[in-house]
Amino acid sequence: MTTPTRTAFARTVRGTGPGLLLAHGAGGGIEANYGPILDGLAAQHTTVGVDYPGTGTTPKAQNPLDIDELAERLVEAADAEGLDTFAVSGYSLGGPVAIRLAARHPERVSSLILSASFAHADTRTNLAASVWHQLFASGQHTLLAEYLNLMGLSEAALNSLTPDQVHAIAEQLAPTLPSGTGDQLDLVRRVDVRGDLAGIAVPTLVVVTTADPLISPALQRQLAAAIPTAETAELPTGHLPFVERPQEWLELMTAFLARK
Repeated sequence: MTTPTRTAFARTVRGTGPGLLLAHGAGGGIEANYGPILDGLAAQHTTVGVDYPGTGTTPKAQNPLDIDELAERLVEAADAEGLDTFAVSGYSLGGPVAIRLAARHPERVSSLILSASFAHADTRTNLAASVWHQLFASGQHTLLAEYLNLMGLSEAALNSLTPDQVHAIAEQLAPTLPSGTGDQLDLVRRVDVRGDLAGIAVPTLVVVTTADPLISPALQRQLAAAIPTAETAELPTGHLPFVERPQEWLELMTAFLARK
């Protein structure tokens, strides 16, 4: 009996120094979600991320995604790079991945950074993810990209653009939507790591995106309140800090890591 071949996850590695693992959001990727700040993070850290199934060159999953597997694949990437201990940064869906990793491997995680994130999808987030998923499955990808502009950008950032500019951005974004988007959104709707939060003992920074239309600031603050070691920092941006305020996001992260 042959053992099924295990799918390899695409890995991004930059820099040298203490370990820093990156967990990306649904419908995103390491380059898409961290690209503008990767060099800044890598200036002081061995920065390692993996793309989830259906993102980048990681093949699409054959089965529903599992939060434990995503966490373990990040640990495997750290092992491959010789990192015994590491900080973990989780953006959006990457937050629950980072939390589960810390719960499963507390001896290896030195600190957590959770940005624009959540421990479970409330009704509002579930609805947003459901519409996103349905638009993706329907093939209306330009319409979906316009919806993502509405749900991703802060009111100020969106209103700084004309309707024609928003449509042009959507037309550029539509062909780049990852094939695994639907699987990743399904996980957004199912994931629940609230049971892990009270056991988090490492220093944790929760970056609250205070103008976020997708993951409400209230839901992000609930996450912070349930982690005994959490401190919060507020960033006046929508759900895409790497688009609206990459330098400020980077500075929050590196300042926190420098204290740990």
